[in-house]
Amino acid sequence: MGQRLMGQELTLPAKKRSNKQNQQTLNVIAYNILAGRGWPQDRELAVRSRDRQQFASRIALELSLYDPDIIAFQESPAEEIIQQIALHLEMDYAFLPSAGNWPGAILTHHDIVEYENVLLVTGSRPDDLFTRHWGRAAIRLESGENLVVHSVHLYPHDNPESREIRIREITEILTSMESDFRSDASMLVLADLNHMPQTPEYEMWMEAGWKDTYEEAGTGDGNTINAADPDRRIDYVLARGPISDRLVEARALFEGNFRTNPDDDKSFALSDHLPHLAQFELSR
Repeated sequence: MGQRLMGQELTLPAKKRSNKQNQQTLNVIAYNILAGRGWPQDRELAVRSRDRQQFASRIALELSLYDPDIIAFQESPAEEIIQQIALHLEMDYAFLPSAGNWPGAILTHHDIVEYENVLLVTGSRPDDLFTRHWGRAAIRLESGENLVVHSVHLYPHDNPESREIRIREITEILTSMESDFRSDASMLVLADLNHMPQTPEYEMWMEAGWKDTYEEAGTGDGNTINAADPDRRIDYVLARGPISDRLVEARALFEGNFRTNPDDDKSFALSDHLPHLAQFELSR
């Protein structure tokens, strides 16, 4: 299981979902946040923003503009910073430790019923797999609907050896999902998959019945890296099961403090990645 500190160092307030009882949509965001270092990392203001309290406030305020209900972070900062972000957003959270130095986190206004980290069903974790992170949370929405959310960060680099590692990672993930597939659960993958759509790895997700929310309902070019001149799409919200039929829109957030200003050589973004936002209608 993952770990979290709630109820130990800080007490979370009543979750904001109590103010959203009549909400009709669910907003979800996948975001690789570069461990809270800011980007480009050598710019003076980016360096200053690394103060833990300041970064937590900055990213929470920027994300709050999009009224998020579920957020998954890749390359998460330390858990105490995630806890501060959750406090700002009045959310519960599950922290997902990494086998390397790239943890993840899932934050939500709704109830986290349970969560697991690296939920392999074929034995122990091979040393070369899931060195970033992978975790699963079961979330109960205010409507009573159950939602399975996976936060995933696959192995990077564009070469045959890295592709083989990603294929093995995806195989393990899909194997772990089989019982949820059989029950036709509503499922989301919020991820930095480190592969583009024109790859064998992408086809594995599609062949398993996942829908790429950007391909289904996207606006803009969808590119998510980098935050100055995005030219690739490696961050995704994938959907499967009943929720996938209620997709409203999807887009990369090339705006606000998620991007740099090309006319200002002192500007910085919160990360080198852009967030991927997807919106769904809630079941009635």
